[in-house]
Amino acid sequence: MAVSTSGTGRGHSSIGRIVASSFTGSLIEYYDFLLYSTAAALVFNVVFFSDLDPATGTIASFGTFAAGYVARPLGGVVFGHFGDRVGRKKMLVLTMVLMGGVSVAIGLLPTYDQIGLAAPLLLVTLRILQGIAVGGEWGGAVLMTAEHATSRRGLWASFTNAGAPAGMVLSTGVMALMATITTPEQFLAWGWRVPFLLSAVLLGVGLWIRLHITESPAFEKLKQDSRDTRSPLLDVLRHRPRTLLLAVGAGLGAFVAQGTLTTFTISYAVGAGFARSTVLNALTVSSAGAVAGILAWSALTDRVGRRPVVLGGAAVMAAFAYLLFPLLDTGDTLWLVTCVVLGQSVIHAAYYGPLAALMSELFSTRSRYTGASLGYQLAGLGAGFAPLLFAALRQAGGGTIVLSTVIAAFCLLSVVCVLALGETRTRDLSQD
Repeated sequence: MAVSTSGTGRGHSSIGRIVASSFTGSLIEYYDFLLYSTAAALVFNVVFFSDLDPATGTIASFGTFAAGYVARPLGGVVFGHFGDRVGRKKMLVLTMVLMGGVSVAIGLLPTYDQIGLAAPLLLVTLRILQGIAVGGEWGGAVLMTAEHATSRRGLWASFTNAGAPAGMVLSTGVMALMATITTPEQFLAWGWRVPFLLSAVLLGVGLWIRLHITESPAFEKLKQDSRDTRSPLLDVLRHRPRTLLLAVGAGLGAFVAQGTLTTFTISYAVGAGFARSTVLNALTVSSAGAVAGILAWSALTDRVGRRPVVLGGAAVMAAFAYLLFPLLDTGDTLWLVTCVVLGQSVIHAAYYGPLAALMSELFSTRSRYTGASLGYQLAGLGAGFAPLLFAALRQAGGGTIVLSTVIAAFCLLSVVCVLALGETRTRDLSQD
């Protein structure tokens, strides 16, 4: 059944509030989550793994970064279960409180030199809690917009995905500011902590917004009709296992590319001779462009379908992978900016932005929170492990051609999976 393109005035004003809430909430959540990725590339190898040599410390730092991504599917399952059982809105409030509290705790965490091995152990624990929080956040935020939308679902749902680069703009911007106004010694001593502590302020803003939205109409209808299920996870695994696997494959390449462009590139570019502030400023610019790119490409999917846009983004990203590292190796700031802007703002935006609507359109209402979250977060493991894998390959003597081939292979996997899923744009989320 086709998506309705009509709606009452009340519906349109409601979607505006819902979209604003999902975008702002997602921005705050991803500010916290992605702030860690920047710190992992620049600081944590020195602050929490000072007993290791620089290369091994970098790998260990990226290992803690990956731990958050490992925890994200767990968050998707746990919060997805209760989101499908008791409501989307309640879970969104809980995930935000958890994420904000953890970020402040990271900002207060003692270093290895102060408390020894307990420091990296506590860091990993807090990172896992971060992963659980963001794993539950995404599905709820996407479904609140997708299930409220009476038209242009691709665009409205993509505001949640646009919150990720917007959070990156804010997090890298604050981190870059601290790197600029402090000496290298001050930055390692306390400057990196300030962005984490600012999460307390963002938490207050986010909670105020989240508490003023209404529950998803699709979920309310489900409860009224008594069509909910006791175990959403079993419902997905029993009735949609193929869909779940294809959803994971469809998003995997996008996340490998994301981990490369937003995390590994920082470490690689600094190693190639670029100043930390230059790399962070370039990433801030590309992340700002990604917000516009995600919204523009996702709006296009409402006209031509999800599949053509995602397929195009995946194919171009596979080719771009072979240009990225040679251009960074030139040491030219112009090429650095060109690479990250073209990669993140244009190519990756087409690949990643439409996934919000696509994932939500694959599952039934009674298990949609769980199914969409699990598919998306399992795919998200690509972003967590790509920097770790690439750092290990580099230490083992692997050249950049190997790294590019890995990226391209995952992109081609996504092409196959998206083709197998078929088009989802016209599915009515209120009818299944």
